[in-house]
Amino acid sequence: MKKKIDSIGFMSSLFAIIVGLLVGFVILLVSNPADAGAGFVTILTGPLTHGSKGVGQVFYYATPIILTGLSVGFAFKTGLFNIGASGQFIVGAFAAVVVGIKGEALGSVQWVVALLAAVLAGAVWGAIPGLVKAYFNVNEVIACIMTNYIGMYMVNYLVSTNKGLYDKIHNYSKSVANTANIPKMGLDKIFEGSSVNGGFFIAVIMAVVIYILLEKTTFGYELKAAGFNKDASKYAGMNEKRNIILSMAIAGALSGMAGALLYLAGSGKHIEIADVLAGEGFTGISVALLGLSNPIGVLLAGIFIAYITAGGFYLQLLNFSTEIIDIIIAVIIYFSAFSLFVRVFITKYKKRRAEKQEGGKK
Repeated sequence: MKKKIDSIGFMSSLFAIIVGLLVGFVILLVSNPADAGAGFVTILTGPLTHGSKGVGQVFYYATPIILTGLSVGFAFKTGLFNIGASGQFIVGAFAAVVVGIKGEALGSVQWVVALLAAVLAGAVWGAIPGLVKAYFNVNEVIACIMTNYIGMYMVNYLVSTNKGLYDKIHNYSKSVANTANIPKMGLDKIFEGSSVNGGFFIAVIMAVVIYILLEKTTFGYELKAAGFNKDASKYAGMNEKRNIILSMAIAGALSGMAGALLYLAGSGKHIEIADVLAGEGFTGISVALLGLSNPIGVLLAGIFIAYITAGGFYLQLLNFSTEIIDIIIAVIIYFSAFSLFVRVFITKYKKRRAEKQEGGKK
């Protein structure tokens, strides 16, 4: 039965991707019929035409959204909706940047400490919606929306008012020390000229770790049980409040790590002082939906979203707007959500049908 459900999920995600690409092609036709075909091919093959550098850039773009996708997907698996990945992302990024700028005395382990600081900060920020959900029954979506904006404005304030962190000429945070940048781990030789680094390995490892945690451990089962039915898990002797808080804290830790992996990538990224929520957090929702909240599916979905995003950059060579890629991704999100609904409906229908057949045999 599980294999059948998984096949339905795979087909629904594939359907969402095909529809999204077709809608993108229609927009290209309307925008510029003469170059629509070339533009569509560019989206599909753009990164590959630039050899190893293009592929490396795909992995670079994929790294943070794999983590935010894991964050959202992990919460989904435990019956919670972590729409707060954006706030957790920027809070984690801030913690990493602080250590990255002020922790030069740490030497070669500076990037490790910065990464751990981001994980801790993201976990704390993610635990807040978990706490109010567990003890006050406040919907986590509402709490996450609040923590998103509080996190954004708090980081803006903390950066802009600290002379040691703020570059007022450019209106963003100062650059982190070289020892705070995540090592390339040999990827710079394989994908020469790209920005990819060891953070991609970390993202892959975390996908495997989360899969094992959710599917192969008693702790993961308890987290899923508490999220889906708090009363039933309590009746079974589980600490449902603790599990809800832990679920959101782990989700927050993953988003915080995503922030560190982006801002410690050595690619010149800085925390900009702007009233804009981190897009990586919301992209994580699409990655989680497309990957059906399965950690391995999220890993592949993150690479796919990064791939078409990288391909979209080359549309400018044909005088197309790169926002076309945003539209394609948005359509994929909507159809992923719709196909998820269809998947649940089909699963319930098959279950009822099987129950009727078993009842008829009796």
